[in-house]
This record gives sequence, C-alpha cells and structure tokens, in this order.
Amino acid sequence: MPNQLKNLQPDQVIKQCQLLIQKGHLSQAAKNLEDMLAEKPGHIEGAYCLAVCQRKQQKYNQAMASLDQILVKQPDHGRAHQEQGYIHKAMANTSQAIASFEKAVALNPALFGSWRALADQPDYPMRQEAKKRVDWLSSLPPALVSVSSLIYQKQLHRAEWLCRHFLKENPHQPEAMRLLAELGTKFQILDDAEFLLASCLEFEPNYKRARLDYVHVLHKRQKFNKALEQAKILLDSDPQNSTFKIGLGNAQQATGDFEAAINTFESVLNSSAANYAIYLTLGHALKTMGRVEDAIQAYRKSYDLKPDFGDAFWSLANLKTYRFTSDERLQMRDKEASPTTSINDKIHFCFALGKDLEDSELFDEAFSFYHRGNKLKSDQDRFDSKSLELSFEFQKNNFDAAFFNSHKQTGCSAPDPIFIVGLPRAGSTLLEQILSSHSQVDGTMELANIIGLAHRLNGRQATQDNPKYPGILNNISADDLTKMGERYIEETRHHRQGAMFFIDKMPNNFRHIALIKLILPNAKIIDARRDALSCCFSGFKQLFGEGQQFSYDLEDIGHYYRSYVELMDHWDKALPGKILRVQYEDVVADLESQVRRILDYCGLPFEQACIDFHTNKRAVRTPSSEQVRQPIYQSGLEQWRNYESHLAPLKKALKSYPST
Repeated sequence: MPNQLKNLQPDQVIKQCQLLIQKGHLSQAAKNLEDMLAEKPGHIEGAYCLAVCQRKQQKYNQAMASLDQILVKQPDHGRAHQEQGYIHKAMANTSQAIASFEKAVALNPALFGSWRALADQPDYPMRQEAKKRVDWLSSLPPALVSVSSLIYQKQLHRAEWLCRHFLKENPHQPEAMRLLAELGTKFQILDDAEFLLASCLEFEPNYKRARLDYVHVLHKRQKFNKALEQAKILLDSDPQNSTFKIGLGNAQQATGDFEAAINTFESVLNSSAANYAIYLTLGHALKTMGRVEDAIQAYRKSYDLKPDFGDAFWSLANLKTYRFTSDERLQMRDKEASPTTSINDKIHFCFALGKDLEDSELFDEAFSFYHRGNKLKSDQDRFDSKSLELSFEFQKNNFDAAFFNSHKQTGCSAPDPIFIVGLPRAGSTLLEQILSSHSQVDGTMELANIIGLAHRLNGRQATQDNPKYPGILNNISADDLTKMGERYIEETRHHRQGAMFFIDKMPNNFRHIALIKLILPNAKIIDARRDALSCCFSGFKQLFGEGQQFSYDLEDIGHYYRSYVELMDHWDKALPGKILRVQYEDVVADLESQVRRILDYCGLPFEQACIDFHTNKRAVRTPSSEQVRQPIYQSGLEQWRNYESHLAPLKKALKSYPST
C-alpha cells in the first residue's frame, strides 16, 4: 500500500479509491484496494469497491469472485447483486442480468441503476413498473435517494444525519419527513414517527406513501382504531389498490373485526388470485378465529402459488397440531436445500422441518434443522446482550426497597392492569386464557405500551454504552410519573371490552418492572415461570415474529434465562409480596389450586370458567393459540430430554442454576 494510504482507516482508503475510479485511474485503485484487503481480509465495502474497479477494467471473472466473497457473508447485499447485474449485462448474459437486478431492487428499492437497467430492457415484462420507479427516484433530490438507500443498507445513523441535514435546508419536504419517520420507526421511537407522518400529511394530505406509512406506525403503536380510519381514507383515494385493501384488512383484523378482515382479504384475491402472500395473511386471520381447517387450506394455496414460500410451511407447523404429508416433506427438503431459495425462506423451512421430524420422533435430525434455522436467524438478527446486561445490573444496584419507599406517593392509582411477564414459551398464554375467562377480566394481547415508553425515555441519541434508560427513572418528577400511568390507562382503553381489569401479556415487560411500579403502583404483576431447560429449549424451537433475538442461540438463551431469574429475585426483595410467581409445572399438576391462588392474588372471586378456560372462544394471537383451546395436558413438559445430547451449550450457560 502506498505510504500516503498506510496510516488511513479502511473507510478512508475506500474513499480515496472511489475518487481514483471516478478519474479513471483503475489500476492504481485496484492495487490500493488489494493491498488494503490483504491487511483487512473480508472487508465488505473494500471487496465491493474492488469488484466495481475490476468490472470497469473488464476483468469480469475477478469481479464476480470478489462479489461472491461478499454474498457468502451478506446474501442481502443489494449493491453486490446490482454489480453482478452490470457484469452479466456487459457479458451479454441478459437473463442473468435481469435476475440480478430484480434481486437487487427486492433488497434495496432505492437502487436507481438497477431500475434503470430493467426499464431499458425492451422485453422485460415489468418494464412499466421499472419506468415508474425510475421516474419516482429521478423526481427526488439525490440526497433523499441516498438516505433511502442507506436505510436499506442498515446504515441508520448516517442516514438520519443526512436526512436531518437536508430538512434543515428544506423544511417540510414531504419525502424527507417520511424518511425521517421511517428512521424513527427503525429506532423504535414510534411517537416521533407518528408525529412526523401526521405533520407531513397536514402539509401534503394526498401523499399516499406517507399515509400508508402512517397506517403502519399507528398499527405498531397499537392504535388500531386510528389505523383503521387512516386505512379507509387511503382506500377511498384508490378503491382498486390491492396494497391499500391489504392495509384495511390488517387494520380490521387488529381491531378484532376478523370477519370483515377475512372478507377484505378474499376481495383482494378476487382480483389478485395469484397473490401468495395474501393467502398467508388470510390463513393467519382464519387461525386466530379458530377456523383451523380453513386456515390450512389457505396456507396450502399460498405454497401452491410459490413452492419455495417457507413461511407457508412454517405457518402450518406453527399450528402445533398439523401433520405434513409425504409430498410436503419432500417439497420442504428440496426447497430448503436449493441455492435459489432466499435465506428468510430457508429459515422458515428449517423450523418447519424440525417440527415435522420431532413429531415423527426423529429427534437428532430434528435438532439439526432447528440448529441450522437458528444459526441462520442468529446471523441475520445479531443479538447484542450488552445493553440488556447494563440495564439489568443498573436496576439491581439502584432500584431497591428504599427507592420504592421514596416513591410511595407517585403514579396513577388505577388497579386495572394485570401484567403477565416472563420468558416466551413459559405458559403466559395459558395464564392469560385462564384469567381472561373470568367475567371481570379482559384479555387483550401483548401490548407494546410499556416497551414503547421505555424506548421514548431512552431517546434516539442514547448509545449502547451510555443509555439514558433506566437511569432516567431517578430524575422523573412525581407529577410526570402519574401522567405516564394515566396515559398508559388511556392508550390501552381501546383494547378492553368493559371489564374491571385487563391483562397486558407482553413477556419482556419483566425488564421494566421498576417503570411499571412507578407509574402504576397498584397494578398486579404475575411472573410466568417454567423449568429452565424446558423453557429455554421450547424457545429455541420457536421462530418468533420479532423481539426475541436472544432465543436463536443456546448459550444466549441460557444466559438470558439466568439474567431474568436473577432480576426477578431482586424484585422479590425490593417489592416483597407485590409479584406472584406461577410455575407452569404446578399449573399442569394441580390446575384448580393454582387458579384459586391466582384469583386470590388479583382480588377476584373464584369462577368455574377459569378452570374451563379451553372453552373460551376469544381470539388468541400467539403461537400457543391452538394449545390453549385444549384442556391441560402433561405430554409437553420435558421435551428437551429428547435432545439432551445436543444441549451442552445450554446447560453450560445455565450452569448449576436451579431448574426453576
């Protein structure tokens, strides 16, 4: 590497080489990049820049080799697929070029070059759509195209800086406001995102992209009735738009109007019969209604239309009661092994195959698929335990009995909420089903309000090493804590059906018990606990929608379980008698005794309906939906024993910790 570049960081070297490429000094740029990669092998951006340089030198095989190195590590690198498209195009491999450009825009819809290449292809069947994308991107300031591309590249802080800088010079530019709101959503600062989109629509009420995002943000904030209103406005503006119809159906489903949602999804299929994704969504709605056979038919139709659609097979497996046919097994194995199947579909196939093999008692092979699916998912999500560990340690060291005694007069006095916390797959859905069968208790769902409040208190500028939350709880006034509690009661009101009490079943709320007790001191908290190995391995076998990144590695889930138990032990000391621990195994062994114990803690009279919980026809939206529609059974208590020879990493993480 030349002396003037030796002391530079890789990113600085790449910038220098990009300038050399622009000036046509390709040999020098390639030499500098090769030297840098010799010192920093595997540097993704360095390899990408080298591939661009090699293509411009017409060294196509070398360029492809550089891109292959990237795509082995990052299959979702959109620009690498675009670069492959340019190489295929230069080599007159038209079909391969189109496939690469399509892959690129699927991963990063802001890649102008790929859209333009597709629009310039005379026989491309989606040419008009590509031209619309080219026109749309051409109409935007280049800075906003860069912001959008950076978001898809997951360079969120850089994208936010660029977007805010643009907005300083161009206040109220609608696409900039929409993109900043999208970044707020990525950072989990959903109230900022909601405010930005509402403001954007005040300036540009006909901006449909912003209104569609507004519907999605309102849905994420669980403001379902408001989302429904906005979805109706959107569809009224274009009654034949399938995307807008789907938005309406999702909003109807979220408000509990499942029949209307099913009708809406079916109306989409009347005009888009080949839309495989809608059959999946329809299946989910049917499943939630307890129409399992209809759901099965919808899931099957989904994979009929797209044979490598892993989510359709996983949705069948996730019914917990479904058994695959021999043809379905062959199809799953074939598509999981295919190099053309996407990583996301492979993940779904692995979990579905694991469940199927487990049902056939082929446990070693089942574990191999569970392990592979979890590894792919872990590589995708990259669980970071550091900020959680900092939070847990801070809470144990700072929020003790004296702290809570000093805040006796704070918070909203409403006794309405019953929080069920713990780890997923620990029996929280069963406890919710039992309690919601009581005439004085409304079952709701896994409410995001407490977690949303924690994100808001932490702020978007907080860093992993210097979080604002939970330390900020020391500095909030009594008046503000009361307002937060009142706001929680008000914002969750639309989930209720009029009973005196309601359940918030978000498992991860155990991370926020200090916040809960400060803003809602009279709320009840139930700790749903399950045997460590049973709970952890059950989580490892489950592919979650979002928010459970710790569950995709046996060591991670073991450490997480220990941290959870240690934190709950702390709350037992700091808040004696305030939290009821309910052991899943005890509920299975003696249902009535545990039901009476739970009702006594909640101050509720005994009702037989709580024993007969499986007859409750309420909609259940978690993976345990079919299980809680059956009477208590003991067959699933210690399924981990079938996999014991594979669980050394989990046992090591749990160490000698008591099994419960």
